[in-house]
Amino acid sequence: MKRVLTAVVLVPLIVWLVFKAQGQYAWIIYTVVAVVAELALWEYLTLADATGAKTPRVATGIAVAALFAVTFRLPELLAPLAGAITLALLILSAFRSPLQRVLPDAAYSVFGVLYIGLSLTTLPLLSQQDNGPSILIFLLFVVWVGDTLALYIGRPWGRRKLAPAISPGKSWEGSTASVAGSLAITALLLWISSTLLAHGIGILAYPGPAADWFVLAIIVNIAAQVGDLVESAIKRGAGVKDSGSLLPGHGGVLDRVDALLIAAPVLWYALLVQSF
Repeated sequence: MKRVLTAVVLVPLIVWLVFKAQGQYAWIIYTVVAVVAELALWEYLTLADATGAKTPRVATGIAVAALFAVTFRLPELLAPLAGAITLALLILSAFRSPLQRVLPDAAYSVFGVLYIGLSLTTLPLLSQQDNGPSILIFLLFVVWVGDTLALYIGRPWGRRKLAPAISPGKSWEGSTASVAGSLAITALLLWISSTLLAHGIGILAYPGPAADWFVLAIIVNIAAQVGDLVESAIKRGAGVKDSGSLLPGHGGVLDRVDALLIAAPVLWYALLVQSF
């Protein structure tokens, strides 16, 4: 019930944000996603420190904030900044940490910036495309519906384990249901879009062949499932069940965005490939 109530509160708020944060209000989505990234990063660094590291948390948080600031103002400088951050965190760790911890402290910090910070910058970047709100709604609902069906189908009916060493609760049955759910919500979004357009309402737009969007849905769903398993592997390595407890029924912030950490960049690159 906690899980459902949290979703009931957050989902409409997020959908409103997606459509609101356009034009002069674009800064809102950059700010909100940056805050989410910082919270997820803090949880990730807690997991990293549980393995024996002692990461420079403040510097790593500043690095992630810098990624979002540059993405908002000068996105073409994002790659050079990521390189500069990597070197800066390595140098900081070399002078800050005991010698035996220099490499793990630097590696965990840099990976956190890339895994969480750089990955989540693709969300506001997607939102600012020509049909950005529609793309972001597509991404979020494909991930959310897929995750929901994987849980509620896989838990009672799952028999064949998907990755037992990483996440014993996940099954092939749940994974298949997840893909089916993502395809179903894609069909619904396409139908809503065409119905609204027929009445002159262009709030949702999915141009091109419907088959392309179904292929994207499968790609995004698989990427989301991989993202979920990757975070599960990180948590299992750190010996914890949830990354945090900030969201009732959902665990931590990192637990809620883990799928997007892979799915959002994959969608970004898939759309980039499609444009050629």
